[in-house]
Amino acid sequence: MKLPRIAIPEIDQNVTNYVNAVKAAGMEPVVVSVQSRNSVQSNHQEYLDYSEFRVFSYDGLVIPGGWDVCPSRYGQENRGCGRMMEELDDLQLSILDDFVKSRKPVLGICRGHQLINVYFGGSLIQDLPEKERHIWTEKGDNVHRCRAEAGSWLAGLYGTEFYHNSSHHQAIDVCGEGIRVVSTCPEDGVPEAMRHEKLEIYGVQWHPERMCLAHTRNDTVSGLPVFGFFCEVCGGSPEKHAEKQRNVCINSIMNNRMGL
Repeated sequence: MKLPRIAIPEIDQNVTNYVNAVKAAGMEPVVVSVQSRNSVQSNHQEYLDYSEFRVFSYDGLVIPGGWDVCPSRYGQENRGCGRMMEELDDLQLSILDDFVKSRKPVLGICRGHQLINVYFGGSLIQDLPEKERHIWTEKGDNVHRCRAEAGSWLAGLYGTEFYHNSSHHQAIDVCGEGIRVVSTCPEDGVPEAMRHEKLEIYGVQWHPERMCLAHTRNDTVSGLPVFGFFCEVCGGSPEKHAEKQRNVCINSIMNNRMGL
């Protein structure tokens, strides 16, 4: 069974949680990056250099969370952004452009969700007035309720109301061309998920990779169905992959018991 090959572009970020979630959902992750002083010094992970990237070798793109998108990308001055990196914007926007022009699936998470909106001409709220409900705390991710649009891809996974984690101080303001918000926080109306009306492009403002596997929580839904959904969009079969992984696990246990 061929697994969908997924590009994950980053610079000097730890994307282990994304890699693990993509693998668990039945896809093959490939981290795409460029060398920087930090990555050369720390050698914190293996990656494919962007100079070797070819979009036709991939079935989908996952844009991970991270630093704020530079406001100049959506025609504004900095009025409330935190840490930014122009090189990261360049890398991810360039790869996103390749996938959009190739009409291949894209999933944006947190920063990635916002970057997709900016790519299509939208803007961001640089610092939410209601951010105390949404930002990361000393105890970790915040948790709040969301309301998904009936019939949306997200409601198909979780229903129209559920709880998820939260770790952001920015959000979509004006939607880009073709972008439709499909989920909001009912307490303040902050956009929490979207999709493109014509392309297989999806985004969530929260972090499903921190709501599954070793990071499974009892106060939120599991984040793994988001990656399973994306696997299917990319032509994969997460159910068959999960069955194969269970069989491998069972065979390993039986062999150990038999001393093989």
